[in-house]
Amino acid sequence: MRVPKQSFLSLIVIAAVAASACSGGEAASEKTASAPGGRGAGRGGAGAGANDVPVTTTSVVQKSMPITIEGIGTVIAASTVAIHSQITGELTAIHFVEGQDVQKGQLLVSFDKRPLEAALSQAQATLDRDVAQAAYARTQSTRTMDLQKRGIATRDQADQSIANAAALDAAVAADRAAVENAKVQLDYATISSPLDGRTGLLQVHPGNLVRANDTQPIVTINKITPVYVSFAIPEAQLPSLKRYMAQGELEITALAPDDSGPPSRGRLNFVDNAVDPTTGQIKIKGTFPNTDHRLWPGQFVNVAVTLTSDPQAITVPMAAVQTGQQGDYAFVVKPDQTVELRPVTVARRSGDQAVIRDGLKPGETVVTDGQLRLVPGSRVSVKNAGTPKG
Repeated sequence: MRVPKQSFLSLIVIAAVAASACSGGEAASEKTASAPGGRGAGRGGAGAGANDVPVTTTSVVQKSMPITIEGIGTVIAASTVAIHSQITGELTAIHFVEGQDVQKGQLLVSFDKRPLEAALSQAQATLDRDVAQAAYARTQSTRTMDLQKRGIATRDQADQSIANAAALDAAVAADRAAVENAKVQLDYATISSPLDGRTGLLQVHPGNLVRANDTQPIVTINKITPVYVSFAIPEAQLPSLKRYMAQGELEITALAPDDSGPPSRGRLNFVDNAVDPTTGQIKIKGTFPNTDHRLWPGQFVNVAVTLTSDPQAITVPMAAVQTGQQGDYAFVVKPDQTVELRPVTVARRSGDQAVIRDGLKPGETVVTDGQLRLVPGSRVSVKNAGTPKG
């Protein structure tokens, strides 16, 4: 059989291409095996290997750390007053701005005084009339008693004149009370602030009829300098708290979760007289000057009561401590840049720091980021080493 010339040439080209590919692959394989960073070099090669895990590390530090009781608290105004009207009348004027700081005695609102002024004038007129009538009745009583002594008037007439004078004297006393009441009602036509504080939302506006002792206040004033912070602690921590309170005043700090500034500082001054049997916790409260108005009534804050301090605490960032099935652990970086899984015991937590009771020594290096890719013996490359803030 004769093979066509074109087919024969095609077979020759395909065979040449295949031979060239095989030759190139072998050369590449030899090059890889001889390269320092290739698989043939193993982990003992110089420099960071391709399989090294990038991590962030920090040093274990021994320093003084406070011993604290921490919790979540609520800010409470030192005093809260809901402003209500004690009279029924038209609200005519507002003398403050919503959210404004007001002083004790500062005028807040005014009502229409005309009906109250008229009532006072009427009460005063009634008093004047009865005073005059009482004076006349006493004069008449004196005359009648004189006539009765001379036998001109009867005993009954004398007794009647005495009774009339006494009745009018009583009417005068009632009139005086009515005048005082009218004056008080007139005073209620203006309301002044009973304390230093900050006003809230205005609930009633000028022109509205306000009824006496209505359920809705005109405005609420909170005293926010100082403020209280209240929170609860487990009853197991109560003995330690009482022991350190007996040694002196305890400092308490409070900071809103999203506040990046320094915490506000106050003094612990109240421990409740009973443990809540449903929760097993007891309420405590601290007073804060709050002159910078950083704490706001109703706000949730992170609270810490400082009991004492540990001058030789072994600390690492909380990010260095991981939790597994066997408990807490940390990855310790050894001098050969491999890691060791080390079980640790955390004595307590203070802010973003963990105080280690057992498992780590000062000066050791621990991994703070990248633990998910690590196993014992993994080789690491440090991408951002540092030490915790002391």
